[in-house]
Amino acid sequence: MLSARIAQDLLVLGAVTLRPDNPFTWASGLKAPIYCDNRLTMGDVAVRRRITEGFTAVIREHNLSPDVIAGTATAGIPHAAWLAHALDLPMVYVRSKAKSHGRENMIEGRLGTGSEVVLVEDTISTGMSSLSAVKALREAEVEVQALIAIYTYGFDQAAEAFKKEGVPVFALTEYEALIEAASDMRRIDKNDAAALRAWRDDPQEWSDERTL
Repeated sequence: MLSARIAQDLLVLGAVTLRPDNPFTWASGLKAPIYCDNRLTMGDVAVRRRITEGFTAVIREHNLSPDVIAGTATAGIPHAAWLAHALDLPMVYVRSKAKSHGRENMIEGRLGTGSEVVLVEDTISTGMSSLSAVKALREAEVEVQALIAIYTYGFDQAAEAFKKEGVPVFALTEYEALIEAASDMRRIDKNDAAALRAWRDDPQEWSDERTL
């Protein structure tokens, strides 16, 4: 199953690290038992090929027919480029904010009005940065057919936000698949798995309990 294989790939590469006994501190200040850096997938040819093939399969399975592949800056850019190459399609990328000089672009690349676009993201957490990219694309008068990502935390907040904006979301793997893969690989035990699931159920409460 692709979800399990991608989850295993991310763990082996160290793109995802699970550390329930020694939590990470995210930029938001939230304590979390997981840290994800999917940029590491760029360095493994076999893994990035599986990701590209997975994205291609998602597009075909859901009958998407993009004219252009868009990537989110910065981590979505290389995967958007590999996918665009595989599909023989043009590619653009969306900045997190418009440039403060020159043409002040937020979208880089040639993008015609009315184009059908599939947006590529590496990781989905709250979904806010992805939706910012969707907004920029829509303001450019193009149709966003879907958002596809390597990995999602599966937070309800993100799912609700995407639903509200009418954006279909498809991810190659997700949080529960990572827990199962890590358990199968004996990287975590039952107590670790329980702690990881408790964080997923209420990240803020889990963090508060571990913040001095």
